[in-house]
Amino acid sequence: MERTNIFSKLESKTVSLSNEEKIIIENNIIELKYKKGENICKQGAFASCVVFINSGFVKRYIEHKDKNLILSISHAGDFIGLSTLFYSNTFLYSASSIEDCYVSSINKDIFIQLINKNPKFAGEILSILNNHTSLYFERFISLTQKQLHGRIADAILHLSRDVYNSTTFNFSLSRRDFAEFTGMSTESAIRILKEFHNDRIINLEGKTIEIISMELLQKLSELG
Repeated sequence: MERTNIFSKLESKTVSLSNEEKIIIENNIIELKYKKGENICKQGAFASCVVFINSGFVKRYIEHKDKNLILSISHAGDFIGLSTLFYSNTFLYSASSIEDCYVSSINKDIFIQLINKNPKFAGEILSILNNHTSLYFERFISLTQKQLHGRIADAILHLSRDVYNSTTFNFSLSRRDFAEFTGMSTESAIRILKEFHNDRIINLEGKTIEIISMELLQKLSELG
């Protein structure tokens, strides 16, 4: 993977890096490939870098005893580890690839230097962090205030709108991952997905989901 690839994707997120600053990043990144299922970062581990996803999909999750809670599904153009920049020296969550992915690991100290030197860049990073926070608030409302069918509807809508940007997508998550994403047992998640399929709300073929009735999904989400 070419190192310049990171900047073509960064420009969709941040536009204020000078050529000199881009060179600084180029000289302080490591390109890595992770196979499906490999850990990218570990909750509680020392954080020496910020990770930028060039391609593929990654799950971020909180580990608690023998259960996980998936916070979000990240994709190309997303950062992992921004919360470690000024708050903590350790990762607050774990992240692992749900399919093969390429990432750029950027030295954390260099990243902080650029934020301190470039106020516009700092504002853009803050905006990304705020978007992450907003997403987490929505997720917690779904998990704590909605019934099972509402949670499944929210999850499918999130994957369609925020992750795959399509009403038809290949389901990279395992059934267990999807259950952890919705905060329910694997059996319950599978049962409700089949109900949605039988009711012609979605079409589920293998690992491909096609949304047939966006209106019904939105109504289930609203009713909770």
